[in-house]
Amino acid sequence: FSAISGPFNARGTQVRVTAAVGVSIYPSDGEHAADLIKNSRTAMYRAKEAGRNGYRIYSPAMNEKAATLFRMEGMMQKALEKGEFILHYQPKCDLKTGFVTGVEALIRWLSPEMGLVSPADFIPIAEDSGMIIEVGEWVLKTACAANKRLHDAGFGGLTVSVNLSPSQFKEPGFPEKVARILKDTGLPPGYLEFELTESVIIHNAEEIINAMRELKESGIRFSIDDFGVGYSSLSYLKRLPIDILKIDRSFISNVPGNSDDVSIAVAITRFAQSLKLEVVAEGVETAEQLDFIRKIGCNVMQGYFFSRPLPEDKLKALLKEGKNLKNHV
Repeated sequence: FSAISGPFNARGTQVRVTAAVGVSIYPSDGEHAADLIKNSRTAMYRAKEAGRNGYRIYSPAMNEKAATLFRMEGMMQKALEKGEFILHYQPKCDLKTGFVTGVEALIRWLSPEMGLVSPADFIPIAEDSGMIIEVGEWVLKTACAANKRLHDAGFGGLTVSVNLSPSQFKEPGFPEKVARILKDTGLPPGYLEFELTESVIIHNAEEIINAMRELKESGIRFSIDDFGVGYSSLSYLKRLPIDILKIDRSFISNVPGNSDDVSIAVAITRFAQSLKLEVVAEGVETAEQLDFIRKIGCNVMQGYFFSRPLPEDKLKALLKEGKNLKNHV
């Protein structure tokens, strides 16, 4: 692996590559070339799941997992066709006014066989199979249309944020697709946010930065999700056309009692303020956490303390009720 890690010069650009290797052994894993290739391919996919840049040796148990994944892929395709995917929306509250200023769109799968399926169980499969392009497009269309309906109902200041996969950014013509969806739904670009994790950006930096800049020019906003969890390159982050940093919930869950998490939350907030970025604290669940993030200068909160993710009708009812942080605490 060290031999191919690079960096390599590709027409003046420094690039790095990773490898995922699957190994099958004759004759225990197959007596014919076709069987050995099939089993080594299965092992290779397991190496990819483990984070790439590694290898896996084939075992019969891998075929069982592969069969399960194949079944899930088929079920997801049918789910998309039959309308089994739904969106819930988690409100974000401005800490100065106390009112809801935006929502994050979160996908769920309401399966007749399995019930309500968490995205943690099916999004990785969508990524591996390539279905994330179709699923992501559905999420974007549905979220934009829902936010336009909320605007038409009198809640015109709301933004909707959508989590993006790196596969979507790499899709040819993605900025044009976004523009078409916004036009079809009637949602102004300024009321759409895209959320990306820092690790996605760092590992696909040039490609994603260029796409981000093109989308940013239309008025779309960007946030870095789960900030502080992955490996951060400040030299890349300062080049990104971002508007918001979201402090990961893992740093909020133990404040103000854990001094390390307190220090990290304060550092992220000050870093964001120095770059004139909005700061969102995720996973706020207690009044003590809310008081802490308000004191350190965080702009926006999101979490169960105010509201769990809600289907569109219940979100609309919450907004009509005028519920806010000041009358909630």
